[in-house]
Amino acid sequence: MPILTPGQTAPDFTLPAADGTTVTLSDLRGHKVIVYFYAEAGTLGCTRQACDFRDSLASFEAAGYRVLGISPDSVEKLARFTEKEQLGFTLLADPEHTVMEPWGAWGLKKLYGREVTGTIRGTVVLDESGVVTHALTNIKATGHVGRLRKTLGLDA
Repeated sequence: MPILTPGQTAPDFTLPAADGTTVTLSDLRGHKVIVYFYAEAGTLGCTRQACDFRDSLASFEAAGYRVLGISPDSVEKLARFTEKEQLGFTLLADPEHTVMEPWGAWGLKKLYGREVTGTIRGTVVLDESGVVTHALTNIKATGHVGRLRKTLGLDA
């Protein structure tokens, strides 16, 4: 299934967070939400991407956005990663791909010239009603947050 597209209402979900709580997407109605999908906490690219989100978090929040990162990692691994990198935003665990699959972030992809099944890196931006305003695909970990900031008009 391809990543969600602008104009679609994002499917609701409830996932466990790194801090031991659970997050339900519909509970965030009234806020703009950035949901980004990444492969594995602690890897070089995913750490760079998470730290870029951390370093831009104040400007995202000032513009009314909440940031959620979703990976197939365990809650325990996400908790260690969040603490080590002092992220300041919510990471959610989806080891069964219950959100990643319907959102188009899990499936066949090319990795070093081979087709494998795994996380398809992407970002979906939702408005206050849970409708997709932007869907970024074919992204690289490095430079992604800058591209997103530009897309959202946060860089003057």
